[in-house]
Amino acid sequence: MAAPTRRGREAYAHRLRRLRGQGMKPPITGGEAADATDYRPNAILDCGWGRLLFGQTFDEPQDIVEAMRSEVPDRRDIAFYIQDPHVLLAAAPQELFLDPSHTYRLDLSIYRGADRRKPQGFTVRRLSSEDDADAVNRIYIARHMVPVRPSFFWSRRDSRAITYFVAEDDATGEIIGTVTGIDHQRAFNDPEKGSSLWCLAVDPQAPQPGIGEALVDRLAEHFQARGAAYMDLSVLHDNEQAIALYEKLGFVRVPYFAVKRRNPINEPLFSGPPPEDTLNPYARIIVDEARRRGIHVEVTDAEGGLFRLSWGGRSVHCREALSELTTGVAVQICDDKAVTRRMVARAGVTVPEQVEADDAEAVRAFLDKHGAVVVKPARGEQGRGVAVGLTDMDSIEAAIAAAREISDRVLVEQYVEGEDLRLIVIDYRVVAAAVRRPARIVGDGRSTVRELIARHSRRREAATGGESSIPLDSETARALAAQGLDYDSVPEANAEISVRKTANLHTGGTIHDVTDQVHPQLIGAAIKAARAIDIPVTGIDLLVPSPMAPDYVFIEANERPGLANHEPQPTAERFIDLLFPLSVPAAARLARETGA
Repeated sequence: MAAPTRRGREAYAHRLRRLRGQGMKPPITGGEAADATDYRPNAILDCGWGRLLFGQTFDEPQDIVEAMRSEVPDRRDIAFYIQDPHVLLAAAPQELFLDPSHTYRLDLSIYRGADRRKPQGFTVRRLSSEDDADAVNRIYIARHMVPVRPSFFWSRRDSRAITYFVAEDDATGEIIGTVTGIDHQRAFNDPEKGSSLWCLAVDPQAPQPGIGEALVDRLAEHFQARGAAYMDLSVLHDNEQAIALYEKLGFVRVPYFAVKRRNPINEPLFSGPPPEDTLNPYARIIVDEARRRGIHVEVTDAEGGLFRLSWGGRSVHCREALSELTTGVAVQICDDKAVTRRMVARAGVTVPEQVEADDAEAVRAFLDKHGAVVVKPARGEQGRGVAVGLTDMDSIEAAIAAAREISDRVLVEQYVEGEDLRLIVIDYRVVAAAVRRPARIVGDGRSTVRELIARHSRRREAATGGESSIPLDSETARALAAQGLDYDSVPEANAEISVRKTANLHTGGTIHDVTDQVHPQLIGAAIKAARAIDIPVTGIDLLVPSPMAPDYVFIEANERPGLANHEPQPTAERFIDLLFPLSVPAAARLARETGA
């Protein structure tokens, strides 16, 4: 193995002096003079999402520049531990940029993670199958991270330099979190005996608290057992939630920097926020797809989610997924749930029974007939004012009064057991189907319901741009009371608590893609409903015993469906196809027309 040059030895000695000057103990055991010459020069490690370049092993900035130039498309290389980033950037100012992240370090010689309580409701283990790898990629995509070829995970399962841990839900077996560890000693004979943490990601829909903390704990203990001196990580400077977790676990900030290459993946980090960055996620997903195709974007009202798209002499004004192609009549039909129900019923779509809430005797007779009902405002959105599964007149009357605050007209509907299925219909084709499930929390034996809801809401808000959280309102209180709980109750460890009856995303509901599993009859019903309303873009909500079974009842149609949160389905792509069909590549248009 080639020995480092004199410049390399001097650079390493400079690092040791800097650590001592900051009052930090150099994480080296044994003879420093000898150890400082043992590392492998120009060390690069392929991590699947890109390559990790260990800056302390490079003698010349130009060597790092040349290595970064070999970055492959759709990957994100990172040059870490850059001592003098200003010098490196001066060597290639048009190609590289300083990553706006902080570096944090955990001293493993004093870390005592093993004293913490064991995680509740999930188990942390090694990645052990290709199914695990697919699940990790699902979480990466949900967190807007760069996915990795599943075969890469599997081929590295016995690697000594890279370690993958996953968190598995004890009840369902689903993978709900992941973290990657790099052993620097095995990667490049690091004389500091360092290690680093990468790609910590938690499923934004997982209800259990403490998943990220448990993954960090497990990785730290793993590297402790290997004799590592410390564990480093890089975190974006404005990721307050992650930084709070790391500081809680004992990480401290250290003066090391990361440099990345200017590429499409990294563009938001070096170009600054575009005007449309203030849009909500449902508008931004469309705007991002338009920009990728070279379509001009003009944000006309960011707060309202309004923007204008222009391309090839054509201009379309949109509010999220509602465009000028949807008529005012179609909007009015979707806005009035009673009208929507009558329209789709005449087209042969199965609908639940329904009565107006004005006649108390009719409502009482309706309750006697069905045993349980749903109260909803005739006009409204995002699940506001909807109460589900009511079985007594007192609850119904209270729900009607609450619904009247949303709409003058209130409907009482037959309650049907089943899962909430949302189908996104664009140009009268189903492009995505997802089961929406009500918000739930999992007890840990020491936190109150209020605290568990707050933690879960923070995770949901972070994953949805602030669009999803669990409200502490009468509907949540009613759901808790039905289980003998209130906000100050402390659920037992692993106890699963439903905190809402409705599955609306805005009230903390979760969404699970079933596009490849949905029954053809459900697809047919959604398209039939969209054609009855004559609406080119809509979200059709059905209640189903299973998305793989043909049975259903129609609930409602949404004229402005949220296209985000349906990963990996191409909802925004199909929306732009509808608005600007000539922006679709010719080969793709031909394949669609011929059915190839």
